[in-house]
Amino acid sequence: MAARGHVQDPNDRRLRPIYDYLDNGNNKMAIQQAEKLLKKHKDLHCAKVLKAIGLQRTGKQDEAFVLAQEVAALEPTDDNSLQALTILYREMHRPELVTKLYEAAVRKVPTSEEYHSHLFMAYARVGEYKKMQQAGMALYKIVPKNPYYFWSVMSLIMQSISAQDKKLSKTMFLPLAERMVEKMVKEDKIEAEAEVELYYMILERLGKYEEALEVIRGKLGEKLTSELQSRENKCMAMYKKLSKWPECNALSKRLLLQNPDDWQFYLSYFDSVLHLVDGSWTPPVESPMSAEGDLDHTLEQVVKFVEDQIEGDCKNPRPLRGPHLAKLELIRRLRSRGCNEFNLGEPENLMFQYFLKFGDKPCCFTDLKVFVDLLNPAQHSNFINRLLGSLPLTPPIVGDFAFPEDIKAMQRHLCVIQLSRLLGLHEKMDRAQKQEAIREIIIRYRHGLQFGKSCLKTELQFSDYYCLIGAHLLLDLWISAGEDWAVWHALTLLEEGLSNSPSNAQFKLLLIRIYCTLGAFEPAMDLYSSLDAKHIQHDTIGYLLTRFGGALGHYNSASQACNAALRFFHSNQKDTSEYIIQAYKYGAFEKIPEFIDFRNRLNNSLHFAQVRTERMLLDLLLEAHVSSSLEESIKSMCLIPEEDDIPWQDLRDNRDLTVLFSWDADNRDHTEDYSHLSLEEERIWLLIRSLTLRLVSGLTTLNHTEPKNSEKATENGVSSKIDTVRTLLQQFEEAVDSGKRFSEKNVKYPFLGPPASRLTGFLSSGCCQCQKETFQLVNDIYQLDSCGIDDSCDIQEKIGNRLNSSLGYLKDLFSQCKGDLLLSREGHYKPSPLIIENLVFFVELYLLFFWVSGYFAAVLRPFKSNLQKKKKKKKESSTTQPPVFTGFQDFVNGLQKLLTDLNDYIKELEASLVALKLEDLSLENVTLSEEEKTFTKLSIDKVQNSYLHSLQEVGDLMRKKLETIKKLKL
Repeated sequence: MAARGHVQDPNDRRLRPIYDYLDNGNNKMAIQQAEKLLKKHKDLHCAKVLKAIGLQRTGKQDEAFVLAQEVAALEPTDDNSLQALTILYREMHRPELVTKLYEAAVRKVPTSEEYHSHLFMAYARVGEYKKMQQAGMALYKIVPKNPYYFWSVMSLIMQSISAQDKKLSKTMFLPLAERMVEKMVKEDKIEAEAEVELYYMILERLGKYEEALEVIRGKLGEKLTSELQSRENKCMAMYKKLSKWPECNALSKRLLLQNPDDWQFYLSYFDSVLHLVDGSWTPPVESPMSAEGDLDHTLEQVVKFVEDQIEGDCKNPRPLRGPHLAKLELIRRLRSRGCNEFNLGEPENLMFQYFLKFGDKPCCFTDLKVFVDLLNPAQHSNFINRLLGSLPLTPPIVGDFAFPEDIKAMQRHLCVIQLSRLLGLHEKMDRAQKQEAIREIIIRYRHGLQFGKSCLKTELQFSDYYCLIGAHLLLDLWISAGEDWAVWHALTLLEEGLSNSPSNAQFKLLLIRIYCTLGAFEPAMDLYSSLDAKHIQHDTIGYLLTRFGGALGHYNSASQACNAALRFFHSNQKDTSEYIIQAYKYGAFEKIPEFIDFRNRLNNSLHFAQVRTERMLLDLLLEAHVSSSLEESIKSMCLIPEEDDIPWQDLRDNRDLTVLFSWDADNRDHTEDYSHLSLEEERIWLLIRSLTLRLVSGLTTLNHTEPKNSEKATENGVSSKIDTVRTLLQQFEEAVDSGKRFSEKNVKYPFLGPPASRLTGFLSSGCCQCQKETFQLVNDIYQLDSCGIDDSCDIQEKIGNRLNSSLGYLKDLFSQCKGDLLLSREGHYKPSPLIIENLVFFVELYLLFFWVSGYFAAVLRPFKSNLQKKKKKKKESSTTQPPVFTGFQDFVNGLQKLLTDLNDYIKELEASLVALKLEDLSLENVTLSEEEKTFTKLSIDKVQNSYLHSLQEVGDLMRKKLETIKKLKL
């Protein structure tokens, strides 16, 4: 709240209790205190605003807004009122009102530095760059301080970035900003590093790289001191853009001589020298070789330089990795150019020597994996055997394995195991060899735990990678050979690993993936919660959870997961505005475009669009016709079928698809391909779900109380409403066709790659055809409503046929939900997650038919009422009912019977799950210790409980719907 230090004003003293109540979250007492104060001091505007804040925080937004506008209309100029109104408008997500507030304050007090500053920041929150420029200059005229002047300059740059016309950006905004800075340079008024950074940014965006280089290398460049090698990095960037390869090479070489371990400069060094070689560059005869000094311009010099760096490292008491890796990088580049005349050594020998030097460090594997493609496939086994032969392992006293004596020796062995998997040696093993490898790795994992006895719970065990690779080997057997015992053993091993290393995120992530693949969402939700995902992680790894929640019937948990993600996305706009304001205050101008790009990236996030759409569909499933009608639910979501708020052209895939460690050789080169395919699939599925949501919302807009052929109906826009539904239906059919074309590619993602969307299940289950039939039924019902009951024999027949076929589709889908969730065969349990997924599809489709039936009933009731009136007038004892009434009644009865059968079937599934004897589970060819049996039972118990809760939530939902479906009778 507002600052209250050194209270002198009596009003501050009176307001203090209200501030305290608000700060402590006691909003009701704050409102009461404010009302008491206002009775005594009616003109104390701040008290009224504080009352409004209390009302806002207790959910009375309309009352709060009225009070705020009363005070704002008076155009207050006291700090307390202005700050309180600013807080209130931010909480209301109405930052544009803050600008009006301070515009009025500036008009009344035109010489106030504080109000001008607040006005500038208010404009910054809403991105009014033109007004920011004007406010900055107005502030500079009142108080001629450099920061204010450069606020205005930065606002010009932001206008250029946001301008639709990029030509205007280059010809007007940036040149004006350049002239403004040049004026300060000529007057020698540049004071801070931030001002030099801003000048550099302008010149770079204008493409004036020579001028930017002069600034960096000149007197102004001396102010660039906050970051290490800031000046050199900027020079390097300009040299590359200007293709000044001699200077680039000389600077890289000089920096490498100072720090031989700086990898980025090795890359610049190699890039530049190869450009010089390709251009046949020769040094000038009389002038210096370059502005940065001597350089290397031949391949011989490069080879000698790298060899010298390695030789110099031999004298270094602390070995450096950079020179040795640089040699491997040079070999890679020379090979790509077909240069084999340089005797740099065999990559296998160099990598072996590197392993001898750095194999005991965790970074050794990540360093070498970049260069394994330099080895021929025929060298792989020999290379691994050489590495194994160099390991300092103690010969076994008992048993058949040699174990490391210390952590460093174990780290070397771990590095070899990781390289073995990366080179594909595990793939070449047969089943028996793989099982033996699994046994060895598990024994080594448990042996390595002794080295981490003193580790805290927040620290990882040194042998955790053994556990992870062992789990990957077991997953190989499950996925490739379909051996179900292997997945239970993998869960057992990972649960054991997690008990020893509770903070290991990789264990948790892999367990999440396995449990979700088995159809068990509940343990995945618990594991994800324990990861304690923060900020951007909700966007990058949230897909691991939100993809499965609703799809596996855990509706409440799915709501929680969606809410957590949406809270982050919704706070993004406000938070980013604050970052931008802080960047202005502290002169971090180069960060401002980054913050804006970050905000746009989140606003256009694929995951954001998915979560928002799924959350609204979930709310409709859970709430419509339970706590409120479908129309009320749609209205509360502010859904308008004509409006599509998903930025399809700008959608960004921010998912981190490499978050799960993978050493799989096959997938190393296809990660990019899988990412593109996954994005295409996710976009199609999002489109289908979005159109489903809009079609449902369009259903509530059809006005069945007006005659559809009247002029009044057309004036009221009813015809346009059905046109909207028809257009959306056409788009839905096109989206389904796109999905079918995609499914023909038969994409199989790797287990550790992106999870497949629900698209395949939607298409294969027949749900897509049934859903299409549902919305076509809406169009037929509308036509019936338009024509009337007497002139619609053909339409009635069409509706009757569609109702029968729809009921048939539902029955077929229901039959696909039948089976055993955990099929027991001789002590082996085979999970069947497809049953739950089909069950959820059935529920979604059923509710869709239920909503359409509600619309149908609303159309038929007036017709039936009219028929009854005619019957009374004619005093006929019996009249033939139109077939559409009978067809509708049969359809509703069919729906009701299906729902009763579903509830009975769910009870059967629950009973069969409860009857399973988990202690009878056995793992093929695996003898379990008592501790392992505990973890095995824990794993299958989690799966069983998750299945039970899925069934319970689906059952509870459908039992609620059973009460409302009875009301559909005419």
